[in-house]
Amino acid sequence: MKISNLSKFWQELKRRRVFSVVTAYTATGYIIIEVTNNLVSPLHLPPWIPTLVILLLIAGLPVAIILSWIFDFTPQGIKKTESVQESEDKKVIVKSNKRRLRPSYALNAVLIIAVIILAYPKIFKRDPLVKLRSSGERISVVVMPFHNMTNDTIWDIWQDGIQNELINSLSNSQELRIRQTESINGLIKSKGLTNYASITPSLASSFSQKLNAKVLIFGSIKQADTLIRVNAQLIDSKTEEVFKSFQIEGSSNEENIFHIIDSLTMKVKNFLIISKLEKEVALDYRNSISTNSSEAYRYFVYGQNAFMKRDYPSAVKLYSQAIAIDSNFLLAASMLPFAYANQGLYVQAKKWCLKVYEKKEQMSMMQKAHTNWMYAFYFETPFEEIKYLKQELEVDNQLPVHYYELGRVYNNLYQYDKSIPVFKKALEIYKRWDSKPMWVFNYIILGYAYQETGQYKKERKIYKKAEQNFPDDPDLNSWQAILFLTVGDSIKANKYINRYISFCKENSYSPAYIATELAYMYHEAGILDKSEYYYRQALMLEPEYPERLNNLSYFLIDNNRNLDEGLKLVNDALKISPDNYSYLHTKGWGLFKQVKNIEALEILQRSWDLKPIYNHDIFLHLEEVKKAVINQKRTAR
Repeated sequence: MKISNLSKFWQELKRRRVFSVVTAYTATGYIIIEVTNNLVSPLHLPPWIPTLVILLLIAGLPVAIILSWIFDFTPQGIKKTESVQESEDKKVIVKSNKRRLRPSYALNAVLIIAVIILAYPKIFKRDPLVKLRSSGERISVVVMPFHNMTNDTIWDIWQDGIQNELINSLSNSQELRIRQTESINGLIKSKGLTNYASITPSLASSFSQKLNAKVLIFGSIKQADTLIRVNAQLIDSKTEEVFKSFQIEGSSNEENIFHIIDSLTMKVKNFLIISKLEKEVALDYRNSISTNSSEAYRYFVYGQNAFMKRDYPSAVKLYSQAIAIDSNFLLAASMLPFAYANQGLYVQAKKWCLKVYEKKEQMSMMQKAHTNWMYAFYFETPFEEIKYLKQELEVDNQLPVHYYELGRVYNNLYQYDKSIPVFKKALEIYKRWDSKPMWVFNYIILGYAYQETGQYKKERKIYKKAEQNFPDDPDLNSWQAILFLTVGDSIKANKYINRYISFCKENSYSPAYIATELAYMYHEAGILDKSEYYYRQALMLEPEYPERLNNLSYFLIDNNRNLDEGLKLVNDALKISPDNYSYLHTKGWGLFKQVKNIEALEILQRSWDLKPIYNHDIFLHLEEVKKAVINQKRTAR
């Protein structure tokens, strides 16, 4: 019964054409709102006018619905809507074989088309700055004379003055190509224009296109009481879309105009240069960049490029230069600790981490979560890292760098069932962006997770994708060699090994370094005899280098190949570097293997206390030795 009543009510709404009226009202309302928004600026209307129009339209909607229920629009005028019985009686008398096109249908169609035309650019409009970022060329710019709108002729001189100052300043940038004053004003004069007030944005845009410039700077000088106000718009010469608007104001004395011009010039310059440089920054970081200094931004971009190439000393210098220019450049300050840490310089890394952490309360929610994660990386455990990375994903779950870092933490904890899905999610986002990952390790550490779980076909597939974006990358060659050694394809393995060796020789790596890397490859592939051969070769080439002593020592101990020799080698390493946490870890693990549990616990605890950041292997070994000591004491009772 209830369904029947609802059905009748629905049919009655359709019969009284309520839906048609609502559609027409909504479409008309949208058009009115758009027209109002477009008229506010040129007519200098108060900013609250669009809000008032929207409220009035919302209030009018119920009235329109009620009126559409009561009345009907007919060719004979507005009439009260017939009852159901009257309508049925009329249908019996008048039967038509053709369905007539009602005027309301045509009106609705016209309104819907109008809405689509107005809404399409807003929904599907491409960010106009994308064109500036994607172009490999310098940004070409035309600066028009500024229009004096003060009614005071004393400011006429600054119409050309501001133009000249902007052109001179912007011409010093390597990212911009500025059309000179002579060519701009010569073109204006050739058209017989002596009054700058007659130059509209459309006319200025046509001049800009004739000078083959992408960006037009169009401005004005205004006065309000004792204030002078300089406005400037950066406009796409072709589409006349506004990239950015600037407004600088100050006291109206003529001396202050230089400060206003300097401020305007700096804002315009920084905006244009940063827009150009931004294409060189990985998409992961673009929304996190918080500087208005184009020079600081430039050094950050150079630092990022060095970091992604694993040139960490250069990255440190470049990030430091960016911070020296803008001490509040948080992203540069956040990247600097990792550039230090990747060189093993943890003291400097922690120092910079704490500097950033001290500013935490001044940050946005995302920046704060990122800073908390960085602090956890250096001073806490992976479990705090996971918590803060998940907080970052709650704020924005479409940044692949957060998934990458989360997967890295899971990998370090040997939780590959958790790392693989988040690594894949990061790559999915890059694919949706139609962009390659920020560096090759997005592929490599996913490949490592596949390697550790025996998913060799998937590992091979992911490296194949990596090769397309990062051809001849040495770390990728290394892991491809490990994969093919693991599956027993020696021909392909040797191909990638030879590529890796060639890279090392071209970059003047020592023979001992190359031997150590080969030992690591064979070790990861489970070919222990070959691994031992290369570890011994590396030690033979650099017998006094403690790292070579420790590498062979840990290999012999961890794989139970020769505990006595392993302990002798690590003791030699500790004579050279007695407080090295890694060497202490090797010795403690060797003593445990010899069932010297109490002594092993003391050494491993010392290693744990000296470690620069959390180390999961030391944690696991320390826990295992603690349990062994407890069991040993229980047995002794």
